[in-house]
Amino acid sequence: MHLISPYKAQEKALSAAMKSAHGMAFPAAGRSTGKEGARLVWFGLDQAMLIGPAPDARLSEFAAVVDQSDGWAVLRLEGTQAEDVLARLVPVDMRADHFKRGQTIRTQLQHLHVSITRIGGEVFQIMVMRSMAKTLVDELQSAMRLVAVR
Repeated sequence: MHLISPYKAQEKALSAAMKSAHGMAFPAAGRSTGKEGARLVWFGLDQAMLIGPAPDARLSEFAAVVDQSDGWAVLRLEGTQAEDVLARLVPVDMRADHFKRGQTIRTQLQHLHVSITRIGGEVFQIMVMRSMAKTLVDELQSAMRLVAVR
């Protein structure tokens, strides 16, 4: 995982270099590009997280590229009730008609700061700082139990 932040006035050149090197453009705000195994997720103003491949060395001509591999944990939430689970935890409408495949958001999950990306119809990728991974799992398990007993 590498955080990529374009240098001033290098956004278009970076996007072209990303497309050439990795087959995906730099994402617009709230979006992700790529697919399973190689994804670029919007991560804030002028930032995206490259997940999967090692970044091509030429990218550093257009952007700051910082290894974040040890800092983040990634969890996959999948199933017919995934939206219901997230509805109990995040202040964002995650239903498919509002939050479509490829959309991503930085938000709160209970008291944790997370990145959530819809990567499939009923599939979400949730990223959290590694030190908060156990808490994330605990919060999700609690919400799953509550949804299951409804």
